[in-house]
Order: sequence, then C-alpha cells, then structure tokens
Amino acid sequence: MEQNLNLIIPLIKIFTSVIPILLFIFLIKLIINFIDKQVRKTNFKKRNFMQIITAKQIAEAFNKNSKEINEAFVNIGYAEKCSNGYTVTQLGKSKGGEQNFYMGKANIRWTEEILKDDIFINEIKKEEKEEKEEKQENFRDKFKAEYRTNDGHYVRSRAEVIISNWLFGECIAHAYEKRVPIEEDMYCDFYIPKGKIYIEFWGYEEDEKYLARKEKKKHLYKKYGLNLIEIDNETINNIDDFLPKELLKFGIKLNLD
Repeated sequence: MEQNLNLIIPLIKIFTSVIPILLFIFLIKLIINFIDKQVRKTNFKKRNFMQIITAKQIAEAFNKNSKEINEAFVNIGYAEKCSNGYTVTQLGKSKGGEQNFYMGKANIRWTEEILKDDIFINEIKKEEKEEKEEKQENFRDKFKAEYRTNDGHYVRSRAEVIISNWLFGECIAHAYEKRVPIEEDMYCDFYIPKGKIYIEFWGYEEDEKYLARKEKKKHLYKKYGLNLIEIDNETINNIDDFLPKELLKFGIKLNLD
C-alpha cells in the first residue's frame, strides 16, 4: 500500500502543477478567438458600409469598358482570367475584391476603395498613356492609302501595289486591310478568303516602333494558328517565284501554263 502511495503522490504533484498551465493556455485561446471574432465583425461591418461596385461601374468612372478594367486588374495581379470570366486572387481579396458568379459567368465585385488604389490608378494611367502614344504613331494615320492598284484598291506603299496587282493578275480574290477576327484589334495587309490566308508586308525594318508592332502581330498570328504569308523587301522583288510557292502551302495552286 505504501509503495502504491509513493507512486501516486508524484503523479498528483505533476498533475496539480500542469493544471494552471493548461488553464492559462485555454484562457489565451479564448482571448485570441474573441479578438479574431471582433476583428472579423468590424471588417464585415466596414465592408457592408462601403458601396460594392462592379467592373462596369468602375469602367464608367474611368471612361473605359469592363474588359479594359478587368484586364488592368489582371496586369497588376488582382485578378486572373479563366474560361468563364475572371477570378479574384489573394492579392485582389486583400484589396477588397470578392468573387461572384452570375448566370455561369465568373466576375469580381469590389469595394469603392478600389477607386483610390494607387497601383490600379497607375495601371489605368499607364494604359491611357500607351493608347495616346499609339494613336499618335498610328501606322494607318501616318501612311495614307494613296497608291491606286489595278483593281481599284488604294494602298499605302508601292510594295503593296505590287502585291495587290499580282493577286489581281492571278485572279485571286482578296481584301485589303481586313480586320482579323480575333479578340485583339488587328488588321492584316491582305486577306485571301480561299484558304483563309493573311498576307503581311514588312517594309520598315529600321523603325523600332514598327518592329515592335511587327513582332506583336506575328505573335498574334501564331497564337491563333492563322495562315500567314510574310513578304519583305527582299522577296517583294521575286514575287513571281515566291508567292506561288507560299500559296501552295495552303492549298492554292496556280495555273502557270
């Protein structure tokens, strides 16, 4: 009996010394949970007090459209594009973004505080500046269509006259400066409906802005898997040999007899 008591007494001492520690830890957890609930409640009230706005409403404030606003959010990491719309990122959530779904479309709602967000505002101003510069350097405004071709088209360079006249001479129906049916705003130099072929003439190889525009267009043609024939200052002088071979790649065979 005495031996059993000798074993029990140390256990009781350990237990009694641990109880205050456990009670202290439990109390700390209660306090932390209470503070967390109060913070959540305050944030919820604050969010409800602020007006919730959509991309369309934000667009109206900046004289933009919803797509431009959403793309700006994507550029700064507040949102990501998905197959059925846009999803808010963790960074976007920290800026007041809230995921929403309507009729199967994913969209994001924001608090009005986003209208004062410096990163977002700078992105909008940056895009406006780029649009302004692009407008000032717009190729179609800079080079007027004043060269008349055999089929009545007015084109912007003597090289384009050569291309248009060659296509006309081979009885190949074509359009000049047709808008390419993609999401981005882009026009081709020539379009051949048969074979759905786009032709681009690259002529200003020493102009940096032109080269940037060229690379952007080439990227988009590749991105959408479009049939593209590229003509430069070298191949334009050998067009009778060059174009038949290129057209043949897309199923257009000429009668060269």
